[in-house]
Amino acid sequence: MRPSLNPMLTLEDIEAAARRMGDAVYVTPCPRTEHFTEQSGCAELYLKLENLQRTGSFKERGALNKLLLLTPEERARGTIAASAGNHAQGLAYHAGRLGISAKIVMPERTPLIKVTRTRGFGAEVVLHGANFDEAYLEARRLEELEQRTFVHPFDDLAVIAGQGTIGLELIEQNPHLELVVVPVGGGGLIAGVACALKETNPRIRVVGAQTASLPSMKVSLDAGEVRELDAASTIADGIAVRRPGSLTFQLVQRYVDEVVTADEEEISAAILALLEREKTVAEGAGAVGLAALMHGKIPQARGRKVAVVLSGGNIDVSLVSRIIERGLVKDGRMVRLLVRVPDRPGSLARLITSVGEQGANVVEVHHDRAFTKLGLAEAEVQLTLETRGREHIDQLVAALRQKAWQVDEQR
Repeated sequence: MRPSLNPMLTLEDIEAAARRMGDAVYVTPCPRTEHFTEQSGCAELYLKLENLQRTGSFKERGALNKLLLLTPEERARGTIAASAGNHAQGLAYHAGRLGISAKIVMPERTPLIKVTRTRGFGAEVVLHGANFDEAYLEARRLEELEQRTFVHPFDDLAVIAGQGTIGLELIEQNPHLELVVVPVGGGGLIAGVACALKETNPRIRVVGAQTASLPSMKVSLDAGEVRELDAASTIADGIAVRRPGSLTFQLVQRYVDEVVTADEEEISAAILALLEREKTVAEGAGAVGLAALMHGKIPQARGRKVAVVLSGGNIDVSLVSRIIERGLVKDGRMVRLLVRVPDRPGSLARLITSVGEQGANVVEVHHDRAFTKLGLAEAEVQLTLETRGREHIDQLVAALRQKAWQVDEQR
């Protein structure tokens, strides 16, 4: 007999999902972070590392639970989904492992690496539409045409129950937790986790974190009904959902204490801090909870035992490079100086020597005599330098000016 889910999610549904999935999904670690404990003011702070899943994200939990609930007839007909990333890979991986056909409709502009990975897990990828909404409509059309089972990325009780197994693991790993921070997009993750936590221990406070660029769940909660927002660009593309699910919205209303937001700079800073301090790679959606916590958006966390779910780590390396460079500039560990020099032999050499004497490392030099408004006897040198911090930059600039160089910092 096929297992069933109640119209509203229950703790028993989540526990059944955990038993059903067994060891097919990794029980991710939840270590204490000493650095962020000190920085946040929490009594204890733990990171639930869902970025260590086989496909780099929690999404495979819900996808697997849904697949295991399919009837033999549904398995034979196969599945279909619309996704631009993590849900696609999670479904593709476990469908391939179970011998179930999976077709994923992805927007035409989906990065090649995500398309390649999804195909690598055995799924058939259909590129359609300029955005997720158009891909979603095409997936629904193919669902009817091919009689496949649609696997929704979040608004499905089986999927939500699968994500909720994270909550069970959190309680087992640390039964003394007082507050848990969970990223929010469509709401499938936080709905499942909050149900598991609250039904086990109602005193645990559950806080959702969204990108301030697209806070569809927060706006919906404030309005008391599901609202749809205009599309927006964000570094947290994994939670860039314009409209939360109707099922997830009801569960969030019931179980979640509040939803807060973090902006793009805060999320970038959290990604960089995780790399530097914890040697952990998180995507924007995965780091949003830590970003909100570290920037004072959750004052109730101070003095409490807290866990933050790092929901995924699938981030493009070129984006990581940009985040690192911007973070270095913000911290004063990289600076760009514009220096006016006499346009005669030896001037550039003397300038570089002066920079070296102050302990700065030259990353890039651009010498310009044509595209400048300076006099014909002058040139502009643009220096990109590695420095030790803001104080070092001030010392460097002062030393150069003492040698009669005209120096401006490019900000």
